[in-house]
Formats: sequence, structure tokens, C-alpha cells
Amino acid sequence: MALYLPGTVKIKIMKPWDELADETSIKKTVDSLTAAGIDVLVVDNGAAAKAKVLEMLPKGAEVMNMSSVTLETLGLVKEINESGNYDSVKNKLKQMDRKTQGVVMQKLGAAPEWAVGSVHAVSLDGHILIASNTGSQLSANAYSSAHVIWVVGTQKIVADLEEARTRVYEYCLPTEDKHMRELYGTGSNVSKLLQISREKVPHRLTLIFVKEKLGV
Repeated sequence: MALYLPGTVKIKIMKPWDELADETSIKKTVDSLTAAGIDVLVVDNGAAAKAKVLEMLPKGAEVMNMSSVTLETLGLVKEINESGNYDSVKNKLKQMDRKTQGVVMQKLGAAPEWAVGSVHAVSLDGHILIASNTGSQLSANAYSSAHVIWVVGTQKIVADLEEARTRVYEYCLPTEDKHMRELYGTGSNVSKLLQISREKVPHRLTLIFVKEKLGV
């Protein structure tokens, strides 16, 4: 990902944002995340990732799926909210009135027992970035949820924190902005950006790397 020429300044060569990481990069990233207290699994494809998530989620558990193209693609959104196997936070929120129950809705969405989602970039040295327009799903990832599962295509692995930020602003934001305009007629923004570099609670965070392009 970077080229060092003797006697010259460092020249960084970034891979295309949608190119899957090689095995060496995956291993290095897994080692860095593990050392930072984050559990990591690596699977070959989306079907295996979906099966692993469902294996981890206890039946009847309170679960909230975060906004994620990855989860939609894998059918996890439908499974969490429509199978009847879980206590879906999203289903509860849909039945509430934002005007009269706004505070209760914020608390419910901020601290589900299980949070399932994805991230926007992961660096080789173990930094994770999650961008949000409203910030509604950041507290659960950062602290509030007892269990967090992320499903992440390996195209999101980047060289370092600088490149992670570049990926968020130069690739994820324009892609998501276009997606939101097509769906709702309004764009998106990186209003809040969460960086996770270490987890203090053992086994709270689990990241599942998928050797398949998923999400943005």
C-alpha cells in the first residue's frame, strides 16, 4: 500500500477503495485488532458471515440492526426484524411517536443489548472508523451495547488512520450521498465520526471480515 524509495520522501500508493485486501493485509489487520481487545473472525463469503451472525445471536435477545447496506445485502435486516426469533428494537421504534416519545426512543436506540452493523474503514494497525449523519448508532458501538457485531468486507481494509479518513470522505460519503438521494431525495453528511482503537471489555466487540465485497 505504500512505496518507500531510498533517499526520497515516502510515497503512498492506495489500492482502489473497492478492491479486496490480500491475505497478508488481512492477517496483519486481524493481529492488530486482536491485540486491541477486539474479537475477529474471517469468513470466505456473505453466506458464511450471515450464518455466523445468526449463530452468535441468542434467540429472544434484544437486537438492533444498524443502518447498513451490508446487512441488507445479506438478508440480516429481514432476519432480525421479521423472523420472530429476536426482540427487534427497530420494530419497537417504528411503533412509537417521535413527537411524544422522542426521549424514550433515543434511549432505546442508544443501548440495545445486541447491536449488529458494519464500519466504513479498518486500518492495518487496528483503527476502526464509523461515520454517521445523525450519530444515532454511534453510542451503541462505542459503549452502550453489551455486544456488538460488525460484518465487514475486506475492501474496507486500508493502510493507516489517514487513509481510513480519506476513504470515509472521498469514497463512502459520495457513495452514500448518492444512495440517499435516490431513496429519499436528500443527501448525507459525515456529521459525526467515531474512531475505535481499543476495547476494554473482553469479547464485547466482534468484527467478521468477509473475503467478498460487501457494503460501501
